[in-house]
Amino acid sequence: MAMNEEELTAILLPYQAEYVWDQSPVILYEKSRRIGLSWGEAAASVLDAAASKAAGGMDCWYIGYNKDMAEEFIRDCANWAKSFNEVCGDVSEEIYADEGKDILTYVIRFASGFRITALSSRPSNLRGKQGRVIIDEAAFHDNLDELIKAAFALLIWGGKVRIISTHDGEENPFNLLIKECRAGTKPYKVYRTTFREALSQGLYKRICAMKGTEYSQALEDEWANGIYDFYGDGAAEELDVIPSAGGGVYINRLLVERCQHPDTKVIRLEKPDDFVTNPERTRIIGDWLTDTLKPLIDAMPGQRTVFGQDFGRSGDLTVLWPMQQQSPTKYHTPFLVELRNIPFDCQEQIVFYLLDNVPLFFHGKFDSRGNGQSIAEKAMQRYGPSRIDCVMLSRPWYNQFFPKYKAALEGQFITVPESEDVVADHRRVILEKGQPKMDDGRDKGSDGKWRHGDTAVAGVLANAATLEEGEPAAGATVAKNKQSRTNQPSRLQGRTRPGGLFKRITGYLKN
Repeated sequence: MAMNEEELTAILLPYQAEYVWDQSPVILYEKSRRIGLSWGEAAASVLDAAASKAAGGMDCWYIGYNKDMAEEFIRDCANWAKSFNEVCGDVSEEIYADEGKDILTYVIRFASGFRITALSSRPSNLRGKQGRVIIDEAAFHDNLDELIKAAFALLIWGGKVRIISTHDGEENPFNLLIKECRAGTKPYKVYRTTFREALSQGLYKRICAMKGTEYSQALEDEWANGIYDFYGDGAAEELDVIPSAGGGVYINRLLVERCQHPDTKVIRLEKPDDFVTNPERTRIIGDWLTDTLKPLIDAMPGQRTVFGQDFGRSGDLTVLWPMQQQSPTKYHTPFLVELRNIPFDCQEQIVFYLLDNVPLFFHGKFDSRGNGQSIAEKAMQRYGPSRIDCVMLSRPWYNQFFPKYKAALEGQFITVPESEDVVADHRRVILEKGQPKMDDGRDKGSDGKWRHGDTAVAGVLANAATLEEGEPAAGATVAKNKQSRTNQPSRLQGRTRPGGLFKRITGYLKN
């Protein structure tokens, strides 16, 4: 090797090095986000795959959630192989046949005869495989127990299993397995690293070294405080490795990220407090509509459009979420509009402009709680009760429609923006006593201002609008109480949940 063990240990942070050199058959790692553990795992995988059989070499199987995670891991492996001066082929794409579906994989083959395979999605089984298995973000895998059972079968022939994850609730199978290990009922090795522990071992110093920027304790403190502010009330689980009580997050990060679309824009408009008395406000908003919103609307194809609105005035955001039907089951989000501190009359102006001009407007659902009831009612008067639903959001309503929304995300039947704010908003949907609800916490958004799950509410309303049926034909007989598709078997019924996607946030800090 071009790099010896001492040199590699010097490159890795202490918690990474301890993990990489540990040869235990099974390791569970509960960890903070953004501490570079997957980067360290890539080094460990290269060491195993590059070694000869006599030296304990073996194939390595990385199981993440999608193409992006697989590509990122295999790229890290290729970089480590180059650093180690190992003889290996270029990264190749191959197909893994998995019980009726084909999974795209990325493969590096080594002179040892072993390989590293990064799967772009979760396999149904690992039948016939041998070697090292890495289950990344395990807490967010469906049927984790079955996946672990399949991975443990590789131990019979001297394999290794690495189960790595942040937490996703106290009752998650990953945390339950951790508890069993700590109680001594399972014989597996457990590691735990919080964000502050990673900092104390040199995480921020390493970031500065890699970026070529100056280090100081004051800069580290400022950076760390910014990270904690970003995660808000979720910091205990995301950074301090403390599983959330209750049922945990209902719509997790990976589920949302799997549906992200790079072309979906987030349009933001904010005005100062004195804008409400500005006599030119209608003209100013009109210019903004012409300059900003009109080009986006003009670019929309001539397809059915539905709409959801979460209302806010001075405290929370108003979010306008249009969706367009691309097929009988799929809806695309062309853009999202966030309004902060916008007067009532200007919000009405914006909403009416949007609904007047989008192609084939079909149905909209408005948040009608509190002050939102006024705009919702005016929209119903303008467009008719068959096209506008004034929704009094409540626990029963959430219990009916959040499962449908989650199923749409699981099936990738809708698209969402590539936005950390949208991800954070959806993590505010929690499971309490078996029912989904919005929690009371807030998050500091990318603009440094507070949010309260605003896009999650707009999203569930927009998705509910996709489930509406059309008006009956002229002369048709209808029941007194209009029945919508929301009371019929969902178009999503019977779909199983694929994984989600976690895009790493900071360069080398690959989770």
